[in-house]
Amino acid sequence: MSLLQWERNEYIVTATIDRPPANALSSDLIREISCLLDELEQDDSVRVIVLKGEGRFFSAGADIKEFTSIPSGKEFSKLAKYGQDVFNRIETFPKPIVAAIHGAALGGGLELAMACHIRFVSDNAKLGLPELQLGLIPGFSGTQRLPKLVGEAKALEMLFSSEPISGSDAVKLGLANQAFPEEELFEETMKLAKKVAQKSPITVKAVLSLMSYTRNSQQSEGSDREAGYFGTVFESEDAKEGIQAFLEKRKPEFKGK
Repeated sequence: MSLLQWERNEYIVTATIDRPPANALSSDLIREISCLLDELEQDDSVRVIVLKGEGRFFSAGADIKEFTSIPSGKEFSKLAKYGQDVFNRIETFPKPIVAAIHGAALGGGLELAMACHIRFVSDNAKLGLPELQLGLIPGFSGTQRLPKLVGEAKALEMLFSSEPISGSDAVKLGLANQAFPEEELFEETMKLAKKVAQKSPITVKAVLSLMSYTRNSQQSEGSDREAGYFGTVFESEDAKEGIQAFLEKRKPEFKGK
């Protein structure tokens, strides 16, 4: 069964993450996103992609249960690097990708959203990177993209507190473009998508290409370091405790080991 459903409306493709109950980002789901990008990049009739979640959430984070099956920090780093590569492809995709975020975009879900070109949110959505609460760190370039969007000080506050912010606050901080009541979110997102679809695909592609020049090599280098730390942290006792506590729905007891 596909974890990513999609449909076309003229020049616009709506891709829906459909992995109940929380739309957790498993490696299989990330792989399906990559395959969809392969298909849509070659289709000249597609001009805009809208990404949203089915059910209660956009995506409530990475698949923590999958983490328990990963045998080593080295393999954990490989998972991070694969996710980074797919998300980097979203960020540099030659067609606009607009995220419509409702419910929650947490952890890997927010990292996915940050890779999109534009983010519309419901005003009551929750956005955050709670990985430190589990004895882990973000692994899909979250430590690199978040400071560029909200500033280093606020990024550190969000990471260290592990507390999410609202959709309305995300707009104020620059993490999201606009916020709407949840029942209006998709309609408003489609309004923007239709405006973009009316533009010349040549000019849209040129703007996206030019935007990529504003990024320097530091993000690439920082993401590589993040993937390395992702694996190192995974092998700690605190990470094992954090993951187990999450699965057992209890507060973790970290010992700094």
